[in-house]
Amino acid sequence: MTDAPGKDADRQILVVVAAALTDAAGRVLVQRRPVGKAMAGLWEFPGGKVESGETPEGALARELGEEFGIFVAPGDLAPLTFASQRLADRHMLLLLYRCTRWAGVARALDADLLLWRRPDDMDDLPMPPADLPLVSFLKDEAALRAGPGSAADTD
Repeated sequence: MTDAPGKDADRQILVVVAAALTDAAGRVLVQRRPVGKAMAGLWEFPGGKVESGETPEGALARELGEEFGIFVAPGDLAPLTFASQRLADRHMLLLLYRCTRWAGVARALDADLLLWRRPDDMDDLPMPPADLPLVSFLKDEAALRAGPGSAADTD
């Protein structure tokens, strides 16, 4: 007997949160994973796993403090979109939030390098597969904000 579509009884759901930390110019902060970590050398949106007892927003605020040394109030995180990906031993649900307000200056505490990039300028950055739909979403969103007749309008 086969499982119903969408069922995978042996796989646990791993909830991961990420931030599109966005500055006033519309650039988004990405970080490069350091040597010695899984997916070393790939660029990613900052964030991490939601621990037991944490809300997604609380987990992301904690992660941003640990990774960048900045303070973000959970209420300043706005949900944007999500990605879903099957991993070797579980299924990952990646929740992307936008953050435009934080205290402090972001420093690379857990990464090789930080870059501020506009979504349209992220194509040359190698990224984990789960981050790619998030980049597409941010590009589409930027094009919508720019409106018809702008440089971002390619039709």
